[in-house]
Amino acid sequence: MTTSTRPTPAPAVLVLEDGRFFRGCAYGAVGETFGEAVFSTGMTGYQETLTDPSYHRQVVVMTAPHVGNTGVNDEDPESGRIWVAGYVVRDPARVPSSWRSVRTLDEELAGQGVVGISGVDTRALTRHLRERGAMRVGIFSGEAVGADADLLARVRAVPQMKGADLCGEVATTESYVVPAQGERRFTVAAVDLGIKGMTPQRMAERGIEVHVLPATASVADIYAVEPDGVFFSNGPGDPATADHPVSLVRGVLERGTPLFGICFGNQVLGRALGFGTFKLKYGHRGINQPVQDRATGKVEITAHNHGFAVDAPLEGPAPTPFGRAEVSHVCLNDQVVEGLRLLDRPAFSVQYHPEAAAGPHDAAYLFDRFVSLMEAQRA
Repeated sequence: MTTSTRPTPAPAVLVLEDGRFFRGCAYGAVGETFGEAVFSTGMTGYQETLTDPSYHRQVVVMTAPHVGNTGVNDEDPESGRIWVAGYVVRDPARVPSSWRSVRTLDEELAGQGVVGISGVDTRALTRHLRERGAMRVGIFSGEAVGADADLLARVRAVPQMKGADLCGEVATTESYVVPAQGERRFTVAAVDLGIKGMTPQRMAERGIEVHVLPATASVADIYAVEPDGVFFSNGPGDPATADHPVSLVRGVLERGTPLFGICFGNQVLGRALGFGTFKLKYGHRGINQPVQDRATGKVEITAHNHGFAVDAPLEGPAPTPFGRAEVSHVCLNDQVVEGLRLLDRPAFSVQYHPEAAAGPHDAAYLFDRFVSLMEAQRA
């Protein structure tokens, strides 16, 4: 009889900027990493979370205690790489249990150089972030672990997320086309601010040829593809820094082309209309957030990943340089603005992720709403 033992993982420590320490074991790559500590309430879909460009420079704490159960496959990623700055789990799976798995999550993190930590009390860490708010964090493992005072000083030297201009770091540098499935009905110019792969896929399923453009595209670049509609994607960073995307939105609104934005695109539309944005205490992240469509009263369970929100009046249409605008969706947990709609031009946006990767399909109708705007404009 032979027995095998798993190698003992290196010690690791997570350090928050307010001086709270959590000690555990290395998970993924061994070394050090820094970012903003945030928590995700999703119980599944960790591959989509890891590869979402919106998580750039964020250290994600998983509130679900068991992570990695289904391993990693090559079909579910939302981009070509893992974007999270670090990963925090309580009880990583020892062996993945899925016929689709081709390697373990630990192996994937290590292979892409993503430093993580396991064996920490993620419930206590999440409660701490809820009470104190998202904050700067560092994870140190192996030889990177040093004196507590030195580690804390290094964490406090990291730039904050507020004021961070990150879209250009995650967006494509070259335009590309996602062809329509079946007959091409419409052409859409999609401005990549950190787009997820499933988003143009959902549009392609509806007969839309999607031209994905860099975040640095000009209004002329947008209209060079002769679009029936223009889409602004999700993305990372502080929307207060997104002056160029805001100017693009205004250019599209001036021409009256149907416009749809999600997540960061919602915040950019809000700024283009003259509303402000602000940083949430700890944000919305996960695939179980309740949002109400105020036009129908319907409640949707939705996928979120945002730490900033639009500051728009919840009651009544508000005047803007492009006509009247109203809040179309609100989060039922905290009444945060989750959608905007123009009443005098064909434009709308939502703060969450209707492409359902990962997440429920309650909001898939929003892509149909975009199609309806383009149909009406054509007619």
